[in-house]
Amino acid sequence: MNTLTLHAMIVSMLDERVEQILDAAYACFTRHGVKRTTMDDIAREAGMSRGAVYQHVRNKEDAFRRLAERLFDAALARARVDVDTGTDLTERLTAVLTAKLDLVLRLWRDSPHAAELLGDNARPSADLEAAYSAAMRDLLADTIAADTIAADLAAADGPGVKALELAEILLALTRGLEADLSDPDVTLRRLRHAVALIVAGLSHTRTEIQETP
Repeated sequence: MNTLTLHAMIVSMLDERVEQILDAAYACFTRHGVKRTTMDDIAREAGMSRGAVYQHVRNKEDAFRRLAERLFDAALARARVDVDTGTDLTERLTAVLTAKLDLVLRLWRDSPHAAELLGDNARPSADLEAAYSAAMRDLLADTIAADTIAADLAAADGPGVKALELAEILLALTRGLEADLSDPDVTLRRLRHAVALIVAGLSHTRTEIQETP
């Protein structure tokens, strides 16, 4: 076995251990909440010694931060794949926003401590959330800018809404819907309807611009 192969095996084993620890952290955080979870809880859930866990994560806050990064990365990856499944602008934008909304819905579904996981305890990962939101905004803006109707508006000097501004509006809309997740089906339906109305408004605005002498 050469050195490169051995190194790859070691890295793979370490990655598997980290994933094992993060899976355990998710189980503990969703079951007990962040405040009540201890490193002993995480080690026990992972089937590892506390010392072994500390070889991979510094403390509970580090585990929370790395778990948040994994969740954000997964939601963003899904959004980037799903955006290409839509046949029109409404479906593509809805696909991106649904990926974002589903992350929050998952936490509410998996844990009675979702408010805690998404609230003050999320401060250690605030910069990760900001980067995640910015990436979602950019994906939405690129999707809008690639559409013929939206591109016409972006190029107009009239009342058209620019792609980046519209992306911010769509994200704000989704954050508003996240405030009430008591009925996920209703929330997702409202998201689809809201996006459809906004896109219809874009089409109407383009018509107005084109008809303006």
